[in-house]
Amino acid sequence: MITYIETSHAWPLLGLLQLTPWLAALLLIRLRGQSAFMVASIAALLELALAITLYWGFDSSQAFSVMQYAEQVKLWRALQYHAAVDGVSVLFVLLTAVLGFLSIVFMVFRNQHGSAMLGIVMAIQATLISQFVTLDLLWFVMASALQILFVAYLTKRWGTTEDITPVLVRFLQFMGVGLVLLMIATLLLGWSHATQQKVWSFDLIQLSRVPVKEEIAPVVFFALFYGLAVRVPLFPFHGWLPDFIKFGNIAMAPIALLGMKVGIYGLWRFALILTPQAAWQWHKVAVIFAVTGVFYAALLALRQQNLRSLLAYAVVSHTGIITIGLFSLDKVAIKGSLLMSLNTGLAISSLLFMTGLIWQRTRTTNLNRLGMMFDYIPMVGIAFFVASLAIVGMPGTPGFDAVHFVLEGAIAGIGAPITILAALGNLIAAGFLLRAFQRVFLSLPEADTTHWNTKPAELTEKILATTVIFITLAVGFYDAPWLALIETPTEGVAAFIKQANHLGYEAGH
Repeated sequence: MITYIETSHAWPLLGLLQLTPWLAALLLIRLRGQSAFMVASIAALLELALAITLYWGFDSSQAFSVMQYAEQVKLWRALQYHAAVDGVSVLFVLLTAVLGFLSIVFMVFRNQHGSAMLGIVMAIQATLISQFVTLDLLWFVMASALQILFVAYLTKRWGTTEDITPVLVRFLQFMGVGLVLLMIATLLLGWSHATQQKVWSFDLIQLSRVPVKEEIAPVVFFALFYGLAVRVPLFPFHGWLPDFIKFGNIAMAPIALLGMKVGIYGLWRFALILTPQAAWQWHKVAVIFAVTGVFYAALLALRQQNLRSLLAYAVVSHTGIITIGLFSLDKVAIKGSLLMSLNTGLAISSLLFMTGLIWQRTRTTNLNRLGMMFDYIPMVGIAFFVASLAIVGMPGTPGFDAVHFVLEGAIAGIGAPITILAALGNLIAAGFLLRAFQRVFLSLPEADTTHWNTKPAELTEKILATTVIFITLAVGFYDAPWLALIETPTEGVAAFIKQANHLGYEAGH
């Protein structure tokens, strides 16, 4: 059992982090043009400033069981607003604020502030922040449902194919099943608490004080695991992603893909803490799914002729490695998994932004129709190359320490054979990403290029490319602050899981 302690703050910083994008969204639904540009820019900068304030005020020296900046409001019966953060939450809030800001900048550069898209993206950002700071599982599920609905609307309204319906239906089918499973787990946890404490609760702190009934613990774990695996997305629950990336709007893809980080975060926050014995008992099943997905997606990525499809399978392959780290249940591997989530969020978003700039000049993302883009937009090419190196974990990028920690911890947690397979999968990722870079930026194009925009790189392209290069390298060369955020939580939760498994073993014998 984890005995959580809460500390509050003089002003509701977490509430402001959630409220700011909601207010901006309400304004941006109506505003257009220059007014929309001003409101979106100010809101994105304010959100980033609030996230940085949260980081600077967070005390990393506290024990992992201390939840900081706590806010709580009783609403109706078991439903409540209860928010607080640990170092892992702060890391994901920072990532959300940074990618939200870059998404707004990208849409403004693409002159997409003449529609309600900016407002919907801000609303998605608000739901993401809610999921990263809430301690109430029911609130987490409701925020997830809102986020999925907003993403579905964006896909329907601004998809890049004439018939987006099949893509949308598949997305909603997968996400709907995931939500149902999450709700089943939530209700089972609330019922288990009620049978022992005579009151329903979905609050992490309350639930963690009462062990889940032994007969339903595996059911709860698998409902949480499968429900969140859809969002990760973990093989074989990834079927919605390739077409979603290929035919969705690139402008909203990075903020939408943060929903995948919610999957990793949810497994960390709820599945591992509330069902530690079941997680220990079944963690090898999760690892088998992940290893299979690493190779399956990597091999498919090598066969793709569309850059957006290739990046979709890169996401599936790389999140497999993240899942291996998380379910190794070793403190070093878990730390690497969470750091890799940060790296993947930054790197994949950078690749998608650069893909959007390529499409804007060529009106295609088919690899056999692209080539020699380095002659026209060299900074975009450098940004694409740096992001690709970050994915495969080259020194100087945040992926370097992340991959190292995952592999080191996985050897201790699940053995060398699985770890070697994960490393080989990462090498394949290097192959298909560098192949894509060579084909897009260095090779001679095989199609007619007379309709391309071959003017020198514009200032907006240089600014966006330079920004993502700077962020990636800055986080890579100076990752001590992010490691400090997650060091204590990962060590504490890993020790808790091992202790819970030891006690469960003794009770069974």
